Amino acid sequence: MVYLENMFANLPKTSEVEHLKQELLSGMEDKYLELKRDGKSENEAIGIVISEFGNIEELTAELGIQPAGIEEAAPVLTEEEAYDYTAVKRSVGLWTGLGVFLCAAGVAFLIFLDTFFENNNIKSMTGSMETGSLLGLIGMFVLIAIAVGMFIHSGMKLDRFKYMEKDFQLPYALKMSLQRNQAHFALTYRVSIITGVGLCVLSPVFIFAGAYINDVYASYGVSLFMLMAAVGVFLFIYYGNIQGAYTKLLEEPHFSADKKKQERVVGAVGAIVWPLATALFLFTGFVYQRWDVNWAIFPITGVLFGMFSNTYHILKRKNPS
Repeated sequence: MVYLENMFANLPKTSEVEHLKQELLSGMEDKYLELKRDGKSENEAIGIVISEFGNIEELTAELGIQPAGIEEAAPVLTEEEAYDYTAVKRSVGLWTGLGVFLCAAGVAFLIFLDTFFENNNIKSMTGSMETGSLLGLIGMFVLIAIAVGMFIHSGMKLDRFKYMEKDFQLPYALKMSLQRNQAHFALTYRVSIITGVGLCVLSPVFIFAGAYINDVYASYGVSLFMLMAAVGVFLFIYYGNIQGAYTKLLEEPHFSADKKKQERVVGAVGAIVWPLATALFLFTGFVYQRWDVNWAIFPITGVLFGMFSNTYHILKRKNPS
């Protein structure tokens, strides 16, 4: 029937659509023959069949079929899903921040024990390694192992929200509620970031103060530097995750694929640069005993990484291809 062909012209050519079309065609033919047997004229029978056929948009909507060339509407998040996501992001920020702090604490523990045992003439437990270095390495790897467990735990908690990587929509009332919560959180977020920056900037003071006394205290100062900076980083991660949850939920529905690709590139570079900076910090400290100056590796790396990130985003905006 020509009418049926026209109704299905804009729908995708899938087996599901074809099956629906054949079922409707069979039903319409049966109804047409029944009306003809009841004495209806051809035009009357066709008119009744078409009127009883129903709206094609309603039928396809019930089956979840989208017309060809029309994008499927983004799913709508419920209030429970949105607030569950913010709670999980807060928890992930806590565990990740504590994990980073434990990694820094492990390095600080190694430096402290190595310096303490060496300068107090405590005898070696083995012939090949100093006691302080051995115990420090054991403690550092135990703390790092715990931190890795925290990182894995955090990542697994976010796995169930992978569907949010695609577009989604928020009901108007929920969006307004989240915007109010974000506005109330804004002051806390600003204070935490300012405090974290202050701790990171002031942390090298311990090294300078220790170096002013002697080289031994300079090494102790490095341990305190690591701990104080780690507290600042914890603030960045914990409160940054909460702010990131609001940003994710309230961002524009169509977050461009190019933008997501840029974030992945910057993240991949950061995953290489920061471990290398840490390795260089430890190498120059233990091999050359330059704890008094090698702390500058981290702020220099931060500045260079920031320059790379900003330059990369600017270039990609100018030349999207």
